[in-house]
Amino acid sequence: MRIPTAAGLWLALATTAVPALAQTALHQYADADLALGEKLIRDHQCSACHAKKVGGDGSAIYRPAGRINTPGALRGMVDYCSTELNLGLFPEEVTSVAAVLQRDHYRFPAQGAAPR
Repeated sequence: MRIPTAAGLWLALATTAVPALAQTALHQYADADLALGEKLIRDHQCSACHAKKVGGDGSAIYRPAGRINTPGALRGMVDYCSTELNLGLFPEEVTSVAAVLQRDHYRFPAQGAAPR
């Protein structure tokens, strides 16, 4: 039985960690301002509206049976909410809100990354 050296162990860990990193790479919305997205979600009380619609803390709204399954569909849904609730969000604000939801709830993989 061969006992691995520290260098061999390090090399083995390093080469197995690379695929894991690729799997965790997330889709990023270009030019999204995450701080702005967080502020808009707070200011417009999105969580309270979601809780009214689906109950509980409202987080169940984020995974409706495959309805929102791409970054584009997510951004479109944020735009739909803005229109329906007459929030008047600008396109860059819609993108910022979608980016926060992507980061916190959806976690769509980056294009070309292996799905988790």
